[in-house]
Amino acid sequence: MMTKLFKIVLLLVLPASLFAQDTAAVKRQASVIAKALMNSDFKTVIAHTYPKAVEIGGGKEKLLQMMTTGIGQMKAQGFAFEKVTIGSPGKFYKAGTEIHCLLPETIIMKTGKGRIAAKSNLLAVSKDKGKSWTFLDLNQQTISYIKTIFPNFNNSLIIPRPTPPVTL
Repeated sequence: MMTKLFKIVLLLVLPASLFAQDTAAVKRQASVIAKALMNSDFKTVIAHTYPKAVEIGGGKEKLLQMMTTGIGQMKAQGFAFEKVTIGSPGKFYKAGTEIHCLLPETIIMKTGKGRIAAKSNLLAVSKDKGKSWTFLDLNQQTISYIKTIFPNFNNSLIIPRPTPPVTL
């Protein structure tokens, strides 16, 4: 009887332990993107971006060109990244064969008129049970396309709307 009870408990607990995730690993991998963004290393940013989003953006080369041009225009207007901070990951959600979670992100930029802070979220996505992660910045546009990008998106994961930047 005790052996049978042990097997039942093991069957119930084992799947939960397999689904448990290393929040430090997710945050560490997201920090790679933050550092790359600060250093204008857009190839690294794209390499860690969710592949379907890269595809929708026109592929790696087109996305690289758009990011380089966009940041160049921002710099010409006096904008510069000062700091990118990644917060602690939230709850992990199963979405089809993927695992999803949100990480809060704060970007502080210098402008010609001072400093501004923008808060949003990164959607972290793992296809290999949490060993490696890709990310998607959840701005207004990507939130509206979430079902297109992730057909198996778990609706239990509530994505907060980005807030407008604030002057510091």
